[in-house]
Amino acid sequence: MDLIVPEWEVPPGVGAVSTTRAGGVSKGVHASLNLGSHVGDEPAAVEENRRRLRNAAALPGEPVWLAQVHGTEVVDAVPGVAPPRADAAVSARPGVVCAVLSADCLPVLLASRQGDEVAAAHAGWRGLAAGILEATLAAMKTPPGELAAWLGPAISRAAFEVGDEVREAFRAGNPEDAAFFSANDRGRWQADLAGLARRRLESAGVTVYGGGSCTFTDPARFFSYRRDGETGRMASLVWIRG
Repeated sequence: MDLIVPEWEVPPGVGAVSTTRAGGVSKGVHASLNLGSHVGDEPAAVEENRRRLRNAAALPGEPVWLAQVHGTEVVDAVPGVAPPRADAAVSARPGVVCAVLSADCLPVLLASRQGDEVAAAHAGWRGLAAGILEATLAAMKTPPGELAAWLGPAISRAAFEVGDEVREAFRAGNPEDAAFFSANDRGRWQADLAGLARRRLESAGVTVYGGGSCTFTDPARFFSYRRDGETGRMASLVWIRG
């Protein structure tokens, strides 16, 4: 299994990993480590993929999966319940695994410098513009200046073409966001999803790492909804070791 271990300055008591598409049993457009149960894959394959992930990453338990809706709802991660409709989860309890799924949208992992609080957020353009990262920071007890963030694999600026409505959604919230859109020769815009997230986090005082892997341009390693349409989902997870 090809797992990405974040390179960020957090205590060893914080565990974190991001998956690629390799190492599972799913077939066809979902091949092979699809972890999303909502994308048309065989349920038994998803269950086996999640079992393999737990073993390969030495997770302390089943991740707290979310029913992601591109919104700004943040929940306390509670194991063993039906997936809540939310796009971020926070936990200060050892052994609870916060997780988000993605296939172009930006996964953001957060951890306190003391290693006593973690969070995972799903930041597509709608969630970013609406304030999912600000909502996640507000839900955490740790001050932003004592947090580290890691930006996982997502679609890059060069591959992410959007219309005027997307750019205006960001500019309406903060005119500085216009700097993260560049005009292309088709009269549209190339949007820097990771840059937009980084600005928000750094403006709040968070130290930011990661953000260099493009899902769209690496089909051998990553799922990409923008590239393929029907496809699988990768997971980014963070937890406090027990």
